[in-house]
Formats: sequence, C-alpha cells, structure tokens
Amino acid sequence: MATTTAPTPPTAPVVADKAASPKKPKLSRRRHREALSFYLFVSPWVIGFLVFLLGPMIASIYYSLTDWDSFTPPEWVGLQNYVTLLTDDPAFWKALWNTFYYAAISVPLGLVLGLWLANLLNKQVRARKLFRTLIYLPTLVPLVATAMIFKMVLAPSGPVNDFLGLFGVSGPAWLIDGPWVKPALILMSAWGAGSATVLLLAAMKGIPRELYEAAEVDGANSVRQFWSITLPHLTPIIFFNLIMGLINAFQVFAQVYILTPKSNRGAYDSAQTMVPLLFDQAFGFYHMGYASAISWLLFAVILVFTVIAFRTTRRWVFYETEVK
Repeated sequence: MATTTAPTPPTAPVVADKAASPKKPKLSRRRHREALSFYLFVSPWVIGFLVFLLGPMIASIYYSLTDWDSFTPPEWVGLQNYVTLLTDDPAFWKALWNTFYYAAISVPLGLVLGLWLANLLNKQVRARKLFRTLIYLPTLVPLVATAMIFKMVLAPSGPVNDFLGLFGVSGPAWLIDGPWVKPALILMSAWGAGSATVLLLAAMKGIPRELYEAAEVDGANSVRQFWSITLPHLTPIIFFNLIMGLINAFQVFAQVYILTPKSNRGAYDSAQTMVPLLFDQAFGFYHMGYASAISWLLFAVILVFTVIAFRTTRRWVFYETEVK
C-alpha cells in the first residue's frame, strides 16, 4: 500500500535583519580646523593646571608624609607630621584660633558693610557714580601698598589715634600691643568691602520694580521692603561673598607678614595665622614636609566650613527660579 506524505509547507525566506550601523560622520576640514584650534587654545590652561596646580598638590600630599628639608632626600614618616601638629604643637592651635577669630569677625563685617554701602549707593543721590568709583577704588590698590598705608594710619601717632583723641580717648599701639593686632587686621579687611558692594549693587538693579510698587500699594514702608524684597533677592550674592570671604580669611597672609614684623615677637605671635605659620615652617625652618601637612589641614578646615555653608543654603538662600 502506497503511503502518502503530507506536503511540507513552503518555508518563508529568512530575511537577515541587519541593522545598518550608522557611520560616524567625518569631520569636514573646517570642523577639524576648529577642533584643532580649540585644543590649541585650551592647552596652555590644561598644561598650567597639570604642571603648576595638580602636580604640586599631589607632590605635597606625599611630602606631608615625609621629613624633608628641600635639600636632602625626603624620609618617610607616615602620619607623624599630622600627629605632631594635632597633639604636640601649641603654635598650630594658636594660629588656628587666630584664624578663626579673624574670619569670624572680618567676614560678617565685610558682608554687613558691603550690604549697607550697596543700599546707600542704590538710592537716587547726587554724584552716586563718583561714590561708587571711590568705594570700589581701594580694591584695585595692591595689597602690599594697602598694608603699608595702614601701617602709617595705625601708628601710635597716626590719624586713627588722632581722631580718637578728639573724643578724649587714648588710642592704643595697634600694631605693637598684642591684644590690638587682630582688631587692626580686621579693620584693614573692611577696607576691601568695595568688591562685595559692587556685586550687591548689581543684584539690586536686577530686582523687578513691580515688586516694590506692589509693596507700596500694600502700605509697606522702606524698611519692610528691604527685609521682604531686597534682602531675599540678594541672598545668592551674599552666599557667594560668604564663601569667597571665608576662603580669603582663612588664607590671610600678606597683612600679617607686613604689619607684624618678626622683630616684635609679641605682636607677631598674637596675630600669626595659618598661612604665616606655614610660610615660617617651609621657608624659615625648611620643614617642607611639616609645612605640607599644615597646608592640607588648612584645606580640610576650609572644606568643612564650605560644606557647612552649602548645607545651610536651602534655609536662607532664595533663588527666583527655584520652586520650594
């Protein structure tokens, strides 16, 4: 008996689904030239960053773990420099306290003074452009020249003590008596409030006038308008000035080094901050490894205060485009 087999259904042709891989477009000669120009112009900054910033930073981390005088090969000591600084060096803690003292007063003083000056210069007064120039002008004077000027102004027979004498007050020897050296440095720091003033004044000009008009309709006086409209809009600039002020205050050096010479040990020790201590250890005693450890501890202190400031921004910094 013949057997029949069922015909097999025709198989559909298998089509290979090969996705065409997109080819990377070739750069035209013009785009290639633009890219080459970009790398050419950015290379000085990259090379400078690697050679003069990142490289020395990495090297200083290594040297902070060694005993090195810059003349002989470094000797590995591990964390001994940090242990000595934190447990057996009263000069370090004295310099750290002086730095905190200087920063805690000079930074808020600069913020308040800059805000006050900006608010005054924002009013419609005569010769306000001249006043703005005069307030910003001290920031253009080199720091060394400013220190030399204040060295004469704060002299025992200088203009400040002469002014105090008009009220029957016997002025102190600002740069000689130890307790008065830090107030003298803080007074000098207020001289550079012009940069913060300019930024705050520019921010004030950007506040919409409609907000003040609406507040006037509601019966708000000028003081209420300042606290409810002006100040909240200025908080981003105030925050920027706060961060920059903290960094600059913790790195204060030239004022201390010029106004308090080492010949007067009492005044110098009373005003010595972290960077002058670092300078003395590095270039006075040639303790390069010890000075590197001081620099990294100072970096840690600045980092901690900066992080704290950033963590508090959501409570008091107002951004107009941010919805909370």
